[in-house]
Amino acid sequence: MTQTTRQRTSQLIKAAVCVAVTVAIYMVPPPGGLEPRAMHMLAIFLGTILGLILQPLPTSAVAIIGLTIAMLTGAMDPKTEAFAGLGSASIWLIVAAFFIAQGFVKTGLGRRIALVFISLLGKSTLGISYGLSAADLLLAPATPSNTARLGGILFPIITSISDVQKSTPESDESRRRIGAYLAITANNVNAITSAMFITAMAAGPVVAQLAADSDVTIGWGTWALAGIVPGVLCLLIIPALVYKVYPPTIKHVPSAQSDARKELKELGRLSVKEWIMAATFVVMLVLWATGSMTGISATTVAFLGVAVLLVSGIITWKDMAANTSAWSTLIFFGVLVGMATPINKLGVAEWAGEIIAQATDGLPWMAVLALLTVCYFLMHYLFAAELAQAVALYTLFLGVAVAAGAPPAASALMLGCTTGLIGAMTHYASGPAALIYGAGYVKTPEFLKIGFLCGIVSVAVWLTVGMGWWKIIGIW
Repeated sequence: MTQTTRQRTSQLIKAAVCVAVTVAIYMVPPPGGLEPRAMHMLAIFLGTILGLILQPLPTSAVAIIGLTIAMLTGAMDPKTEAFAGLGSASIWLIVAAFFIAQGFVKTGLGRRIALVFISLLGKSTLGISYGLSAADLLLAPATPSNTARLGGILFPIITSISDVQKSTPESDESRRRIGAYLAITANNVNAITSAMFITAMAAGPVVAQLAADSDVTIGWGTWALAGIVPGVLCLLIIPALVYKVYPPTIKHVPSAQSDARKELKELGRLSVKEWIMAATFVVMLVLWATGSMTGISATTVAFLGVAVLLVSGIITWKDMAANTSAWSTLIFFGVLVGMATPINKLGVAEWAGEIIAQATDGLPWMAVLALLTVCYFLMHYLFAAELAQAVALYTLFLGVAVAAGAPPAASALMLGCTTGLIGAMTHYASGPAALIYGAGYVKTPEFLKIGFLCGIVSVAVWLTVGMGWWKIIGIW
């Protein structure tokens, strides 16, 4: 059997599993309180989610097939429900984010920012890691595509440093010199920065929208203020923790700082386009941070940034049209958000929430929120993207927490931040994780071990220090 034949056989088996699960749930008589359409919609939605996990076809293809089945069976109304998600402002914010990330890459401003931090902190391997972490933190608020942030801006710096130190994926001895440490640390740091801002990951705006649908408003400034203390603490802990349990064989890199300064000197002064990109970046940050006062939505700010980049020639329509990730994301996420909406309207989430609520009945709300957060984190082993899990589970878990007496704002933020923290726990957890894994520096067992350890530590920090900080600033 050839490799192509094996791949096709595997795809057919995965597709058959998705169909079987969908049909089985579809045929189950609806429990008390649910109408048949609710059960049918739940079956199709879960089958689609399973397809996103197993991936018998690309994600967008799976989403379109799920949407088609929902329309054919009458589970979704083609006129009022099926395409509603494609018009979501949150989805278009994600699309705009891909174009903004293109600006950082095309102008070279992102690389320059990373080099500045390395020139200041790059004397040791640990110092380089902290320098990359600082760069990720600075870029995070304005690059909602965490894959673009790590893959397009920071990862090329990591590979450049590794190559200079003769650390490549070719052998265990070579990769462990410095490349493996920098790669796995950057992946886990990226998950932390993704949890610190609404606009630091694709799932952030969708989480905010799902919270709003549950009558909980999370502004950009509120999320940023809530995330800054636990986030910065995790950014201090994680590089040192990975350094301890997964140390590089090269501890000191005296040439890294000089190499970074040399490259910065070769780059010269900021170009006109870099200045425009920097100014756009700062203005977007200010407008996002003051959105609750100005009334300007995050999506409007993002498209203002895109418009400036288009007018200035930093990006072109040809660049945007060729950005298949942006348009695939529009279809994939738009369809999923659209499919999740009728499930909530038909009472499925409320029904499932009652079951979970019964299991946690009588526990203090703090314990319920902690258990739900840990459970939400661990369930990501079943998902291949942060957003897919958020769409499937966020509203349900938020409803259970609030029903148990947990403060709505604290619950919404805790689950929202955890949606970012889950992005590094497996090699298929997110776009950045897949990118790091595919580079070959980190083996599967190492990836899972470090991802689980860093994830649990980060969740613990958010549940303890984070909750304490939120009490001080009045979130609960």
